[in-house]
Parts: sequence; structure tokens; C-alpha cells
Amino acid sequence: MTHPNESAENYLETILILSHSHPVVRSVDVAEELGFKKSSVSVAMKNLREKNHITVTREGFIYLTDSGREIAEMIYERHQLLTAWLTHLGVDPKVAAQDACRIEHVISPESFEAIKKVIQSPQP
Repeated sequence: MTHPNESAENYLETILILSHSHPVVRSVDVAEELGFKKSSVSVAMKNLREKNHITVTREGFIYLTDSGREIAEMIYERHQLLTAWLTHLGVDPKVAAQDACRIEHVISPESFEAIKKVIQSPQP
């Protein structure tokens, strides 16, 4: 599986998040959520479709493929865990979410698993 860039990861994560609250996800929903122009989102959706991370129906409904869902869930888990951890450390929740959004794309799987282990282990 080719690893998508940060922008593609953000799109996949956004589609996953929107799928939790929307019956169907369309490009316009993604554009609204991210504050981007629909034309920019259309180009990104075409790229994700070509890489087989999403499928788009004739009606314009976007669905994650298995590979797209795997990437989206990985990024979303990182986002949730890093945001919670930074907030627990005393970082303002808004700043924590912004920082988590940047960290989630560059942290190695090894470092993330180490942080996750520490966070999830019971404290004495």
C-alpha cells in the first residue's frame, strides 16, 4: 500500500469522521468541513479514487475502501489519543487538537505505539 501524503490523510480522516454523523458523504460536505473550495476537494477526491482509497458512486457519495478506512482510522486514533494526552498534560484543548493534527502525520509508528503504551498503562 502506498502511503498517502498529509493532505490525503486529512481528507480520508475527514471522510471517516463525517461518515459517523452523515448518512452519506459528498465532496461538498468535505469542502464545508475543511473550509476548502469544492474544486480543490474534487481534485483530491480524484487522486484518492485513483489510489483506490475511496469509491464514488454516480450520485457523488464517497465511501472509503479497505485501504482508505485503514489509513483514516490510524490517523483518527492518533488524533484522538494525542489530543487527550496533550490536554491531560495541561495544554489548552484547542491548542492540543491543533498540535495533534500536525503530529499525527509525522510521528513514526514506533513512537506512537510507545506513547500509546504509556498513556494506556494503569498509573500507580
